[in-house]
Amino acid sequence: MKQHLNTLLIAFAIILGAYFLGTAFKNRNKIQESIKVTGLGETDFTSNLIVWNGTFSKKNSILKDAYAELDSDREKIKNYLISKGIKSEEMVFSSITIDKEFDRSYDNYGNLTSSSFTGYKLTQSINIESSAVDKVESISRQVSELIQSGVEFYSESPQYYYTKLAELKVEMIAKATKDANNRALKIAENSNSNLGSLKNASMGVFQIVAQNSSEEYSWGGSFNTLSKRKTASITVNLEFTAN
Repeated sequence: MKQHLNTLLIAFAIILGAYFLGTAFKNRNKIQESIKVTGLGETDFTSNLIVWNGTFSKKNSILKDAYAELDSDREKIKNYLISKGIKSEEMVFSSITIDKEFDRSYDNYGNLTSSSFTGYKLTQSINIESSAVDKVESISRQVSELIQSGVEFYSESPQYYYTKLAELKVEMIAKATKDANNRALKIAENSNSNLGSLKNASMGVFQIVAQNSSEEYSWGGSFNTLSKRKTASITVNLEFTAN
């Protein structure tokens, strides 16, 4: 009886093995079909934070006098900006840099022949960070009024930022994912297939460029700070099974 049982078990194992082997052979060339799509999320927005920088300087052969003149200009700048509606807490003045300047003469071979001290040049910068974007933008364009009052002021182009980028990214990802899913459904419909489960998902880089511009995207992501009005976009790559 024991010998017959062993024989039956061996026969059953052979039959079971042959079944799995046959199934594997039958499906050896069967490839899991999939649908890969890329979705785009895009939106326009306006910056809600402006950063504006400027520098001013004074030169004098006497260091103490140069300090006094620079201090006078700093007060003129501060009072001017306050009169235009900028809050004092929105202004940050940097430390003062001091440079000794000389008049130098060289011969035809580039060798120094003489050097005479011309004075101390003191330079200071101001940084303004404000949510009053339009106001500060307008003031940055009127800076010639300061120059006319005798202040040697050099204005830089304002930079524009958005303080709610985290929320904006979430919104863009949702848009891009929905767009990708719609594309996948359409492809499946047109190919008489059924869209299966999600296999893989990846996100592209976040891009911020000026609105209505020819500004190019960057592989590492663009982050425009020179335009007040911007366009943000992101891509999402999805891969679904299909049957």
